[in-house]
Amino acid sequence: MKINQAIRCASGLALMGGALFAGQAFGQALPESSECIAPAKPGGGYDLTCRLAANGLQETGLIDEPMMVSYMPGGIGAVAYNHVNGVRDDDPGLVVAASTGAAVNLALGKFGQYDADEVRWLGALGVDYGAIVVNADAPWDSLDELMADLQDKPGEIAFGAGGTVGSQDWMKAALTAKSADVSPQELRYVAFEGGGEALAALLGDHIQVFTGDLSELKSQLESGKIRVLAALSEERMGGPYAEIPTAAEQGYDVQWPIWRGYYMGPEVSDEAYQAWVERMQALAEDPKFAELREARGLFPMSRFGDDFDDYVKDQVANFQSLAEEVGLK
Repeated sequence: MKINQAIRCASGLALMGGALFAGQAFGQALPESSECIAPAKPGGGYDLTCRLAANGLQETGLIDEPMMVSYMPGGIGAVAYNHVNGVRDDDPGLVVAASTGAAVNLALGKFGQYDADEVRWLGALGVDYGAIVVNADAPWDSLDELMADLQDKPGEIAFGAGGTVGSQDWMKAALTAKSADVSPQELRYVAFEGGGEALAALLGDHIQVFTGDLSELKSQLESGKIRVLAALSEERMGGPYAEIPTAAEQGYDVQWPIWRGYYMGPEVSDEAYQAWVERMQALAEDPKFAELREARGLFPMSRFGDDFDDYVKDQVANFQSLAEEVGLK
């Protein structure tokens, strides 16, 4: 992956001048007020993504006025994507939360007339991983036990998550089922607007399995109300997730990393876009931000500007192939 030369310059700025100097530089191209749109209802991964930027920028002194967080649910990101392209395409103070799920939906054409080339992909500040989650009193103590029952009665076990069939959370369920030789088409799947609603449905016994993200589960892990049967990561994560086995170590070759990032409108000026790239780069390099990211259960990932733009578009192409593999195309 190529690294934009301006990003390297931004790194030097952050090291030489600190947050105050960087903030003055950003202010020349950006308005004082800023906003992050979370394309879902409060409580899920997009909310977390906006709060990560809003709190991080405020606490590191990279913005003078608090960033407003607003919510625009609908179509698992489609409403916000269309709004930015059709209404606020040149707003230099607006960023929108995005994730691997947005790349999946773009690959499936779920954002209507707009594709991955329509916005300016800004950057990613962290990465999360998928998880297979059940209630603490569920009859399954391991992924093996769940997969054995799924093989016997795939239509009787209700999976649920934020997003319809074809969404990233459905993909987690589909790939896990496929690894146990269960056809994804046989899954019983309940769609919710966001991860917060789906987790509430799990706790209320309306679904039996939640295919969520590790970062959404931290508080519930501490409460003892859930059991995570598998993390869809390359290796075990540390901290509160250290005891959670990966799907791979249980014999199921399924991994699902979820980046937490942002995009801007297609007509935002080069100056404003680059100022945001530099601002986010400076944030990622600040030790205070590392603490905030860890507190939210996220793991390090720093991609910005052209590097991130290439990454997202490559992902969309890969997901188009994956969609064919699981029978969506």
